[in-house]
Amino acid sequence: MITGTIFDIRRFSIHDGPGLRTTVFFKGCPLRCSWCHNPEGQARQPELFYWDDRCLRCQVCINTCKQGAISLVGDHITTDDEKCILSGDCVEVCYAEARQIAGSEMTIARVMSEVERDVAFYDQSDGGVTISGGEPLMQPEYLLALLLACRESEINTTLDTCGFASWETINRIRPHVDLFLYDLKFIDRALHKKYTGASNIRILENLQRLSKHGHNIILRMPIVPGINADAENVRAIGGFAAALPSLNRIDVLPYHRAAMSKYERLHRTYKSAELLPPSEEEMAEVVRIFEEYGLKVKVGG
Repeated sequence: MITGTIFDIRRFSIHDGPGLRTTVFFKGCPLRCSWCHNPEGQARQPELFYWDDRCLRCQVCINTCKQGAISLVGDHITTDDEKCILSGDCVEVCYAEARQIAGSEMTIARVMSEVERDVAFYDQSDGGVTISGGEPLMQPEYLLALLLACRESEINTTLDTCGFASWETINRIRPHVDLFLYDLKFIDRALHKKYTGASNIRILENLQRLSKHGHNIILRMPIVPGINADAENVRAIGGFAAALPSLNRIDVLPYHRAAMSKYERLHRTYKSAELLPPSEEEMAEVVRIFEEYGLKVKVGG
């Protein structure tokens, strides 16, 4: 029985495609965007989430952990990642809900049991299921199985992807996707490598191929001042997008700092802590440039 690693299932989403949707978040991503707002989706394996401000320092978790991975250092509870096996025992006994495991193995049937709870809302709003992440294409067999299960239940499907995968993988799943939300950050290869840790050659080539096949595509560009919001990059993306044979529109997504606390819970450094969200004027300029290329633009998802 095929299983995949999921870190969240969010019902009644209105920002991940048309209508009311259930968004299923896959774990694992090939990119490491410095502004990533879902850091718990980067690693393929489950991880411990810890809220220090919720912790009561009751030390029940310390006494429960059979691996001796948890200890009190000064006034703080700490976890030794090398000893922790993510058994979940400490999560179950934490009265304050300060401990959580991000990511769990789920069967297709388990995911569909959540998805099918809201079929009536999908039908009324032209909504459906959005598969996001992380990067769903990193779990291709599981992704295909979930898409087929949604198709069998006549549920509309949207795939939120960065496009970093082989064309063979994308070619297998594309007939079962009703809408692609395709992330695009840079055209310049060096800048893409610098800020995401990976090349964008496959990303651009796969986007062109999907567009040539006539798929329903919405580009999504995060607007991050000081990184990719300059006119040169915006014009490069505008020219590339305008040349695509088929494109619904481009959504410009203003950067926000809401994910900073997630990095703390994962004991990671947030690389974009000094960045500020774009102003209304900066967003308006991005929209203006894209519209110069004849593109349909929407602010927000």
